[in-house]
Amino acid sequence: QVMLVESGGGLVQAGGSLRLSCAASGRTSSSYAMDMGWFRQAPGKERKFVASIGWSGSRTAYTDIVKGRFTISRDGAKNTVFLQMNSLEPEDTAVYYCAAKVFGTTAYNYWGQGTQVTVSS
Repeated sequence: QVMLVESGGGLVQAGGSLRLSCAASGRTSSSYAMDMGWFRQAPGKERKFVASIGWSGSRTAYTDIVKGRFTISRDGAKNTVFLQMNSLEPEDTAVYYCAAKVFGTTAYNYWGQGTQVTVSS
C-alpha cells in the first residue's frame, strides 16, 4: 500500500553535491504519521543507517560519518523526504535507499528500490 520511489542519484566528482528525493505514495503515507530514513549499501557490504527525520520534520538524526555534510528534510505536505549531500567523497558511493516506518514503531517496514550514487576521485 505504501510505495517509496527514490530519485536524484548519479555520478559526481569528489567534493560535489547531490540531492536525493523520496516520493511516498499510498493512503498510509498520506494519512498517517510516518518516520522517514535514508540508508545506503556499498557492494559487498551491509546496509547502513545514514539519516532519519521524524514525522513532524522537527527531529533529525545522522550517522557520524555524514554529519555536517548531509541534511535530511521533508516537504510541507510530509509526503516527500530529501537528502542533500554535500562534499561527497568516494566512500559515499553506494545504493541509497529510502525507508519509512509508522510513528511509534522501531522497524522500517517500507523500502524503496534504491538509487545509485557514485562519487569519483
